[in-house]
Amino acid sequence: MKNKIIVAFIGLMGLFVFNGCDDYLDINFDPSNPQVAEGFAILPPMLGQMVRGVSFDTRFVSQYNQNWAQVATNNVWDQHGYVPGSDAGGDVWRSNYWSIGKNVDIIIEQGTLKEQWDYVGVAKAIRAWSWQNTTDLHGEIILKEAWEPNRYVFNFDPQEEVYQEATRLANEALADLSRTDGNVSVANLGRGDLVYKGDRTKWIKFAYSVLAHTAQRYSNKSNYDPAKVIEYCDKSLASNDDNFSVPHAGTNSLDGNFFGPLRGNLNNFRPTVFFLNLLNGTVFNGVTDPRLPLMLTASADGTFRGVIPTKGDPVTSNTDPKRMPNLWGANPSATVSTLPGKYFFTNNAVHPLVTYSEIQFIKAEAAFIKGDKALAYDAFKKGIIAHMDLAKVPAAARDTYMASAAVPQTSDALKLSDIMLQKYIACWVIGSLETWTDMRRYNYSSDVYTGFAPPPALYIDNGGKLAYRLRPRFNSEYVWNRESLNTIGGNDANYHTKPVWFTIK
Repeated sequence: MKNKIIVAFIGLMGLFVFNGCDDYLDINFDPSNPQVAEGFAILPPMLGQMVRGVSFDTRFVSQYNQNWAQVATNNVWDQHGYVPGSDAGGDVWRSNYWSIGKNVDIIIEQGTLKEQWDYVGVAKAIRAWSWQNTTDLHGEIILKEAWEPNRYVFNFDPQEEVYQEATRLANEALADLSRTDGNVSVANLGRGDLVYKGDRTKWIKFAYSVLAHTAQRYSNKSNYDPAKVIEYCDKSLASNDDNFSVPHAGTNSLDGNFFGPLRGNLNNFRPTVFFLNLLNGTVFNGVTDPRLPLMLTASADGTFRGVIPTKGDPVTSNTDPKRMPNLWGANPSATVSTLPGKYFFTNNAVHPLVTYSEIQFIKAEAAFIKGDKALAYDAFKKGIIAHMDLAKVPAAARDTYMASAAVPQTSDALKLSDIMLQKYIACWVIGSLETWTDMRRYNYSSDVYTGFAPPPALYIDNGGKLAYRLRPRFNSEYVWNRESLNTIGGNDANYHTKPVWFTIK
């Protein structure tokens, strides 16, 4: 099912094949059917494709990080496995190389020609974000030879080099977005900008968010610089008003949120016991989180339940009051199209790709590692409050929770696990890719992720190991580029368990 936002998705690569037309075509120029598309026409579907890639891959990544699990038993993704011969888990790859892909270059070329530096900066920021997300998921990817014409074999590049390229592009984006010369205006950028409505100051904050995320990927390396991470966070999103959220009309399955009931994509997922225990008081000193009923739904008997990955819901009858409701807040037998949904699982909900709370938790972690517990504690509290506000927790309930035993009441009492678990809650599903990166950076440690346990049964090819990367997209790499895959072990049955660069000290 294709994901579509406010505007209908266009076949981008097919639409823009006329970019290199010769000048003689100008005599037949039709302003209603231009040979060269402008940035305002290309940008909206690109934003949609950012969400599409993340949404589709979130289905599987959220099983690896135990945001949710399948209602049925022994699903291969719950087992930290994969489906051979399938593109499942390859949509961020697809978005990076195809649907976002060369369209970034078209915006940059046209924007440079017309001195629309705001569009140039936006395009570079999106590509920087896309490189960062793609390598986060897959490890080694194709960087230097990407989109090089007349090639049939594309060589893979080290993950560190991809992060360096994302950093370079984000810094170039900052320079372009800061320019005031040329044809730069809120009105013109706003024609294509469904997220920030032409506000360059918010795109600058988005570019800094890419730098913050990328710099934090070095946390296991000797050249990790927590002070630089903190600096980037301070220049990034400053409140929930700065969240990078892509809108959906939600009128039908074509323009609805991927996670909404009209799309029907989440019917077989249930929250895990691990996540439930972060909200029901099991982990946080017996304090029930006020976000619990806003994010999850109790069974008909009033009890909140979660699944153990690979075990599924032991209750199979939809009439049993202990049956787990779906993520839209209803019995699985309900007619999906009539459900209102809840949290970010509604038809017209925005899809946040980066949030202020996420940035504050990145800052808190960096400050904690740096040894500045006072700064870490301040960012930690701001991160919780920001997510509670995003989840629409009433102020009184929020303040009661912040003063409770669930939250350390002094900076000296703050632990790394407090930061990472609260970030896990704030990023649940909507920031699933970030959560999986965090969990891999800490090698799935139960000391950091209190209560986390590997699934009882692992995929047959794993050799007893957990997943550390998504495999490259099948229909490009395994069909056309197997020779290069051999150089990185990509054809091995257990390649998905090979640690990625940022996990290695």
